[in-house]
Amino acid sequence: MKNETILDVKGLKTQFQVGKNKIAKAVDGIDFHINKGETVAIVGESGSGKSITALSIMQLIPSPPGKIVEGSIELDGKDLLKYTEKQMVATRGNDVAMIFQEPMTSLNPVFTIGTQVSEPLIKHKKLGKVEAKKQTIEMLKLVGFPRAEQIYHEYPHQLSGGMRQRAMIAMALTCAPKLIIADEPTTALDVTIQAQILDLMLDMKKKTGSSILMITHDLGVVAETADRVVVMYAGQVVEMASVKELFVNPKHPYTVGLLNSMPKIEEDVERLESIPGMVPPAHSFPQGCRFAPRCKHAMDKCTEALPELVEDGKNHEVRCVLFDGSGKGVSHV
Repeated sequence: MKNETILDVKGLKTQFQVGKNKIAKAVDGIDFHINKGETVAIVGESGSGKSITALSIMQLIPSPPGKIVEGSIELDGKDLLKYTEKQMVATRGNDVAMIFQEPMTSLNPVFTIGTQVSEPLIKHKKLGKVEAKKQTIEMLKLVGFPRAEQIYHEYPHQLSGGMRQRAMIAMALTCAPKLIIADEPTTALDVTIQAQILDLMLDMKKKTGSSILMITHDLGVVAETADRVVVMYAGQVVEMASVKELFVNPKHPYTVGLLNSMPKIEEDVERLESIPGMVPPAHSFPQGCRFAPRCKHAMDKCTEALPELVEDGKNHEVRCVLFDGSGKGVSHV
């Protein structure tokens, strides 16, 4: 049986005006898809374009200075880029919902948790306040609040970071959306709470049948949660594969660098490896391969033309001159 695609992003380009004459190509022609019930992670360093991809899907790019200039974003077969603002307001929170990185800045400090979590039910499901309150309390219990009735009447500042993130997850899940976008949902939390939140998200995904797009720089989170991985660098996809394939057989030098920077239980090393240099600014990408200035395998031809994203092995795509699509790699000696 063929997998049912929930999200299909094709040729997405999101740009920002920087000063008078510079254009920042924050997201520069990316393609990926998410199937029903699947968790796909987008990974990469800060500045790679991960969060801008998420905001583009939600149509939350600040304009000006930002603008989606090309591509399509199909949610369940319908292109969101053709939606009016009124249609997007009806879609956000109902068909697609987002869990933001820092709940303290995402939750409104002057409204109670109950008011904010119940808002999607009242707005999208047209429930009365009594029924919305009942369902909200049930959802708060579902995401692990032991005293949901009390939490309903409390304000964000009265909750811990982990509890606020649970409230954000409850808000995202109230309407059982087809797609949940989680942008660094555990970054501000300690490791114990982080594990609880990730377990909660995966458990809720099974119960609701939602798909998840996980935006993260933490490969440990990816290993625990994702089915497939999209590696982004300088606004482009440089590698895509299943999570097992990516960890066992990484191909792009950037992916290898990210994996080598992770601590490993079985290895005792004084200093972890790091990737030299930084992600180039989006308004001045180098010619050719954008990773070439930081890559130890770089050759002259790497700076001549931008490599294409090719399928090199079953369901494994990579953007690098070391791979030609044969699955065997290319000699670079």
